[in-house]
Amino acid sequence: MIRTAACGLRLRHVVLVLAGVAAIGGTAVFVGGLPDAGQRSGPRYGSQGNHAPDAVPTPGARGIGDPLAPLDGNGGYTVRRYTLDFDWRAPRTPFPARVAIRATATQALSRFDLDFAGNTLHTVTVDGLPARAERDGDELVVTPARPIPNGRTFTVRVAYTADPTQQRHRSDAIRTYGWIPTSDGTLLYAQPDGARMVFPANDHPSLRAPVTFHVTTPPGVSAVANGRLVEKVRQSDGRVRWTYDSEEPVAAQLVQLAIGRFTFVDGTGPRGLPVRDAVPDGLVGDTEDYRALTPDHLAWLERRLGPYPFRRYGVLVGDTDLPVALETQSLSVVPSADLLGDRADAERDLVHELTHHWTGDSVAIRRWSDLWLSEGHARFYERLYSDEHGGPDMEDAMRAAYKQHDQWRHDQGAPAEPTGPTLFKVMRYDGSALVLYALREKVGKETFERIGRTWVTRYQGRTAGTRDFMRLASEVAGQDLTPFLTPWLYGAHTPPMPGHPDWEVDPVEE
Repeated sequence: MIRTAACGLRLRHVVLVLAGVAAIGGTAVFVGGLPDAGQRSGPRYGSQGNHAPDAVPTPGARGIGDPLAPLDGNGGYTVRRYTLDFDWRAPRTPFPARVAIRATATQALSRFDLDFAGNTLHTVTVDGLPARAERDGDELVVTPARPIPNGRTFTVRVAYTADPTQQRHRSDAIRTYGWIPTSDGTLLYAQPDGARMVFPANDHPSLRAPVTFHVTTPPGVSAVANGRLVEKVRQSDGRVRWTYDSEEPVAAQLVQLAIGRFTFVDGTGPRGLPVRDAVPDGLVGDTEDYRALTPDHLAWLERRLGPYPFRRYGVLVGDTDLPVALETQSLSVVPSADLLGDRADAERDLVHELTHHWTGDSVAIRRWSDLWLSEGHARFYERLYSDEHGGPDMEDAMRAAYKQHDQWRHDQGAPAEPTGPTLFKVMRYDGSALVLYALREKVGKETFERIGRTWVTRYQGRTAGTRDFMRLASEVAGQDLTPFLTPWLYGAHTPPMPGHPDWEVDPVEE
């Protein structure tokens, strides 16, 4: 997520264009990698092929059919676990990488795709046998030596040279994403499709799998990743091998790996929740005041959304020139500049990214047009927290958003129905928070909070979309809210705000 100014309102992301990425020339290669066992993944949609056990093998779908990003994700299999093995050497220096993907076929497969861009491929195997692998844009098309029967669990191993100098740059997106260099290492900005710059993946926010990280670093350099540090082993040559386990399935866009000279600061959140921050050595004292607020932020959100949904949390202080905060699962990235500046701004970023762990990380969006559920909730609770702690008034902010809502609908599409390939614009932030504000005005604060808690409890660890939210809100409120929410989420014009007949929408400028 990124901070910028738009119509007088702060965003945590900039515009992101999801459609169309630079094609990479076709290259045939073969591959080798690593193993592991599985867990659940998010539900899929789009063509999945013939599921009969004796079906003729056919290619898996190139994407899962998201209308806004048709080639995101891949059909024909479910990932059970990723095992990433990185032999990191020095900043801005390519290094050896191996990945093992344990998956189960959901159709008889003659070939399948992985989302993978950049990097130099060396070998690819499927169940130990060399496989043909060809580049096609951001797709790595893998043809195994033998077809894979429906229901068979198989392992793809990919050996390549990871190149942290290869990033994506777009003037209309997060400025740089993929591997992001720091003064003494690197960290990841994988949202929304930067994971494929780092490792081969099934890269869509609805598709999740556990991740094991093995990262070898020079002495004096640390590695940090999602989840739990399993072990830290010094090798015979003095290098150190770090192993992390994500503990829960994670979407590729929420994977985090950072390497550098970090100090780990341990603390405790509500109910004994482990809290571990990873802070560049020279910034520990200067960022302490804001990082120390995490237990209070957790407690405040738990009172509204229920227990924190993961086994641990922490803040990764990003010492980069990107003004971007990001909700990578169990380890939010917050730029050092945010934690060295204004307290109100720092707390809004910290609360915003933490809120995502309930809505967006634990409850994953079904498709990209459901992004309003993730960003809208994060912006709503960020603004509510600010209002309750001496910041800008929530009602004033929502009234300002209401005035501009027709213009945003005209330019960017309705909250749940974006127009064109652009997503991360103000409509997905304050525009979507306004929908939740309208719902609260309609049903009352107590019922609204019950809707929020029920939403994150019922769909914890699962994938859900806009229609699921509308059904659940109606159930909890004891009234059919579909006629109320539909024009707010899909209409061309902004409906009247309940309880505020004097609020007006500005005319649209063409």
